[in-house]
Amino acid sequence: MSVKSTALIVEDEQEIGELVRFHLQREGFECAVTRSGRRALEMARQAPPKLMILDLMLPDLDGLEVCKRMKEHDDTRAVPIVMLSARGSENDIVSGIELGADDYVTKPFSPRVLMARIHNALRRTTAPVREQATESTIVRCSGKLVIDKERHQVSVNGKQVALTITEFEMLNMLARKPGFVRTRDQIIAAVHGPLTVLSQRTIDVHITAIRRKIGDLGEAIETVRGVGYRFADGEAVTAE
Repeated sequence: MSVKSTALIVEDEQEIGELVRFHLQREGFECAVTRSGRRALEMARQAPPKLMILDLMLPDLDGLEVCKRMKEHDDTRAVPIVMLSARGSENDIVSGIELGADDYVTKPFSPRVLMARIHNALRRTTAPVREQATESTIVRCSGKLVIDKERHQVSVNGKQVALTITEFEMLNMLARKPGFVRTRDQIIAAVHGPLTVLSQRTIDVHITAIRRKIGDLGEAIETVRGVGYRFADGEAVTAE
């Protein structure tokens, strides 16, 4: 890992913040730590980090709101966010993932597991660059949906749609192979990495969000009961 990679740790428990800092520094990160959600947003907008480790229970602005604002701001939208929280119910995890977090780790946690999740999140953000040599960068479906992998943009009827990193990768995966069924486990492995353990319910939440954001074209994402999802049969034209 490059020593120039920066990580912003947002954690109100000092001992946990220092533990995370210790392990990230061993991986070559330069780290900054804050216990304030508001201060974290200020720091991220001044100099977007390569990674954010985000607690949920903060004294001023909770982690879910921090994540939401990060994903709404152009300068910080692409920053990978790994949530770290004692709140480990399925609802908490789904809420975090739906707001755009790349992964969710519950306390108490294994530092090795946390580092593996972090590396998976970072690999996903660099995947479009690695794949350009072997995969076309643009997909056009039915003349209405355009997915530009290189620019990480989606547009419907010429209007750009704001998707999270996870939503983008899921839609891209489905749209490139119209008619092919993808199981929830396949989607989790492809988008979040094979070491990620998530409830399959989180995939359903993402699909619901994608359908809502792409409007009428949301009907093209079909549910295959007991299996997973597929993009409705139709022409997908790829271009460099």
